[in-house]
Parts: sequence; C-alpha cells; structure tokens
Amino acid sequence: MHKQVILVRQDLKMPAGKMSAQVAHASVEGLLKSHKEDIKRWKSEGMKKVVLKVKDKKELFKYQLEAEKTGLIAVVIQDAGLTVFKKPTITCLAIGPDKEEKIDKITGELKPF
Repeated sequence: MHKQVILVRQDLKMPAGKMSAQVAHASVEGLLKSHKEDIKRWKSEGMKKVVLKVKDKKELFKYQLEAEKTGLIAVVIQDAGLTVFKKPTITCLAIGPDKEEKIDKITGELKPF
C-alpha cells in the first residue's frame, strides 16, 4: 500500500481553515514532485493521506532530513504571511506518496493531528 503523510507544526496553533489550506498545499506539492509510478499506485489504492503532529519547526526539519536520506519525497510548505501570520512561516511537511512501510519507518511514532 501507498500513502502520503503531512506533518503539521503544533506550536503555530493554526485555525482549522488555515491548517486545512496548508495541508492541501503540502499534499499537492508532494504529489507534483513524486514519481509517476508511486502516484499511479497511490491513486489506484485510494490516495491515503494521514495528518500527523510535530512539535515545532526544528522537529519538522528533522523529519524532512530523515525522509530525504531514505529517498522519500519531502516537501516543506511555507505560508506567505498575508493572513494569519505576519511574516512567511514554515507550516508543514509532506512526505510521499510512497510505500507505507518506507514512510512508517520515519514517521511511525508520530500521533495523528
């Protein structure tokens, strides 16, 4: 099975609408950068997505580095800072879509948002 995970910073305490938009940006960016074969399989399996919590920007970057070291697509999302935030702000990270077991080796201990 294939899936995509989106890691969202808890420390920002984003309103639900802002968080939803940032997660959507992350999902689309991750998809656009992924390998065609992974996208095809993920799509045929129902496009599973899981939103997970990370404490802060430092933890988010830790997971990005770990994901990239194992060859996973990892895309950081930065909000432009035009509405909720007063300046450009790193909000979340998309990993995948890719094989579930590869992603779980990196993010398996994180809690759902």
